[in-house]
Amino acid sequence: MEITGELVTYLEKLGRIRLTPEEEERTARELGSILGYIDKLGELDTTGVEPLSHAAGRSNVTREDVVTNGDMQDLILSNAAETKDGAILVPRTVE
Repeated sequence: MEITGELVTYLEKLGRIRLTPEEEERTARELGSILGYIDKLGELDTTGVEPLSHAAGRSNVTREDVVTNGDMQDLILSNAAETKDGAILVPRTVE
């Protein structure tokens, strides 16, 4: 993909930024360099390489989702100014 001045101007609008003409030129060169590197990576043969989610080979540590304090409704409702049918009653915000 070629980075044109038109594309840089479009990206400026998207990012709501203003670049000087020199910055636009430098940005076009740098984006072109980045995309060139990505294209080069696409040429690599990755046959038989397992996809990674983390470079250090770590995995998520998870635990069972067990409710330990679920029977507190009465305690919670005792702090509310007004309640109705087991719920906290709040002032209406939309008419």
